[in-house]
Amino acid sequence: QVQLVESGGGLVQAGDSLRLSCAASERAVSTLIMGWFRQAPGKEREFIAGIMRSGGTSYAASAKGRFAISRDNAKNTVSLQMNSLEPEDTAVYYCAAVRGSLTKPTLNYGDIDYWGKGTLVTVSS
Repeated sequence: QVQLVESGGGLVQAGDSLRLSCAASERAVSTLIMGWFRQAPGKEREFIAGIMRSGGTSYAASAKGRFAISRDNAKNTVSLQMNSLEPEDTAVYYCAAVRGSLTKPTLNYGDIDYWGKGTLVTVSS
């Protein structure tokens, strides 16, 4: 059973940057498809960014140009660098992992085998 633990959330102001990290146990992140989702109050959980085993990345339209997902195989972590944060980015951010294969670069909720418990990001205006 893969366990995912997020860290790095907090309260920031609009325009600030924040870096989230996800530490995985029991399996190397390089053997999984990893991703980040977020869920704002009253909204559905949505895909933000993903990184394939090959290192290829994909992003939601809302994240392109502002967010960057990366993987550190030595530390067995996946990170999400978030720049130019906006109040609309306020949400609980979840790390996610897929153990199988996907035929598309983006992740859907139903693809996910493992979830972290989430970390709260609050962006004030």
